[in-house]
Amino acid sequence: MIIVRRMLEKQLNLFLFMDGARLGHALTAQANDLTLSDVSNLTDVFYIGGTKNGALFGEAIVFKNSQVCSEFDYVLKQRGALLTKGRMLGIQFYELFKEDLYFVLAEKANKYAAQIAEAIKEVGYEFLTESATDQIFPILPKTVIASLHEKFAFYVWKEIEESRAAISLITSWATDQKSVDEIIEDIKNSSVPE
Repeated sequence: MIIVRRMLEKQLNLFLFMDGARLGHALTAQANDLTLSDVSNLTDVFYIGGTKNGALFGEAIVFKNSQVCSEFDYVLKQRGALLTKGRMLGIQFYELFKEDLYFVLAEKANKYAAQIAEAIKEVGYEFLTESATDQIFPILPKTVIASLHEKFAFYVWKEIEESRAAISLITSWATDQKSVDEIIEDIKNSSVPE
């Protein structure tokens, strides 16, 4: 990331913006070696996603480089995206960062996704891609997908072949162990992979 930042700054005269919608999950992933402080030091602008990690709405934008934000508040107000009661947005982040709640919630979601992924591997199903966060992409028979869809909400990500597809299963700050155990049980009781 440091090499990319230096290239953008020096060779191309560009700023580095990082989308942080799933930042909590990325920073608490087992394979991650970055901290929030690293993200701040390596980018010009990034945001801390709230909606996918327990907030009712919104993101907190962080400007590390003052060149980028000189007209931000004006543009935000002119384009209609400024909340009348914006302090309500800030209160959410104030609470989420008390006692590291933001990261505790993200780490829990990652842990639950890992439990589900492990059960899927034990049954013998493959994955479209490996994931270290709260979003996994197992490839399942469509009969299993139909059965799971009766009880769980998820998205069919990609058709693999006539009888199989990859789905996107996402755990969240609100996922509980009971739901995880239930989907694991349903997956284990599904038909043997072809």
